[in-house]
Amino acid sequence: MSAFKTKKSLGQHFLNSPHTLTTMVEAGEVTAKDTVIEIGPGEGVLTKEILKTGAHVIVIETDDRLIPILEETFTKEVKEKQLTIIHKDVRGIDYKAITKKPYKVIANIPYYITGEIIQNLLSSSHKPNSITILIQKEVAERITTRKESKESILSISIKAYGTPNYIKTVKKTAFYPPPKIDSAILHIGNITEDNFKKSSISEERFFKVMKQGFAHKRKRLQKNLEGLVAKEKFSECGFSENVRAEELCVEDWLCLASTT
Repeated sequence: MSAFKTKKSLGQHFLNSPHTLTTMVEAGEVTAKDTVIEIGPGEGVLTKEILKTGAHVIVIETDDRLIPILEETFTKEVKEKQLTIIHKDVRGIDYKAITKKPYKVIANIPYYITGEIIQNLLSSSHKPNSITILIQKEVAERITTRKESKESILSISIKAYGTPNYIKTVKKTAFYPPPKIDSAILHIGNITEDNFKKSSISEERFFKVMKQGFAHKRKRLQKNLEGLVAKEKFSECGFSENVRAEELCVEDWLCLASTT
């Protein structure tokens, strides 16, 4: 175990499970031809596993203290240009400025900015081909709507662009310091803008309708969307007037957002 003192304010929980590292890289189907962006590499345990594939890796780290550790650990890979280290908060990243090539994302991200990171990636003008991340187990379950989970803004956003799959539960003991809850590996594949292109609905219109629909959960969806979606649209899409936002799937939202 490392002697590095983690910062609670940065949501740092470093992975300490070789099997989980291997599983993440395998889930991402990384090859030597790939460019992989890793968010929050910490001391580089996942970075090392990705580099073994021969892929070009770009790591984004916000913690000043970790940059020299990464530079020392991966001196050879940096010199040979297999690894690029970017010292920046990922929330201010322009992915198109980092790489013009197609890329995949593999990361153990801080829990408290999970939704923000995923939405930034999917709304980017240069989207990844796939995303493989460690997130809270309950969040992964909601995204993949396992059991009787209901939809959320995050789950619908992800499904509008790609296919989420729950890969594996990762116990809290696989991290240091251990978080309070278990995590899961979530893989989002087949990321495209096809849903919007096929329906001729702009991403802006789709998300405006969806976010307003979720704005007041206790209200009926029809009430939330007054002034934005015509009342007749509900019957056209086959919805009851009592339907709620959490009950609708991506196709339902595309129907509501349509102006034809």
